[in-house]
Amino acid sequence: MTAARTTAPSDPPRLGLRERKKIKTRAAIRTAAYGLIREQGYEATTVEQIADRAEVSPSTVFRYFPTKEDIVLTDAYDPVMAEELAARPADEPWPDSVRYVIRKAIGVGTGEEPEVTRLRTRLMSEVPAVRSRMLESMSVTGRTLARAIAERTGLDPDGLEVRVVSMSLMGGVMEATHYWAEHGHRGDLADLVDRALDAVEHGLPAGKG
Repeated sequence: MTAARTTAPSDPPRLGLRERKKIKTRAAIRTAAYGLIREQGYEATTVEQIADRAEVSPSTVFRYFPTKEDIVLTDAYDPVMAEELAARPADEPWPDSVRYVIRKAIGVGTGEEPEVTRLRTRLMSEVPAVRSRMLESMSVTGRTLARAIAERTGLDPDGLEVRVVSMSLMGGVMEATHYWAEHGHRGDLADLVDRALDAVEHGLPAGKG
């Protein structure tokens, strides 16, 4: 018998010590923040308390997360969204590609950290400061999406139509998230996002009369 393979050709390269320490520190800060927020609420939780529980300095917290709201909002999927879109089949309609990538992002969050996802979405819905910062974050994500859509369609990423479509998609995702939180996290978030994207793509369902 041959020895079992420990790595495959497609395996990503192993991260260096410095990068692993960064990931560990970021995770410790987020875990500390979520724990404190569950115990005493968002407003009562300070960066100093988060730093103390994570065993880092407040300046380290701010180095990883510019604001307290960013600790709640930042996730690991945004940076690879454009890469995921670029990897979709070239002949796939771009709305299908976008839907696939957004569903995958939702699945990563709800699958790996369901309790954290519910807490985050509740804060997004209930805390004005988090909601305001979310709008800023969505704007950045929307520009990333616009560039990816432009690459697939050959259109200008700064063109009005591309910008309107990309931000409409982001708005749909945001409203689906708020709806899910406002209704006690009942149902599947990915299905709600699908409904939101349907509304953006096809308009409202036929009404009475």
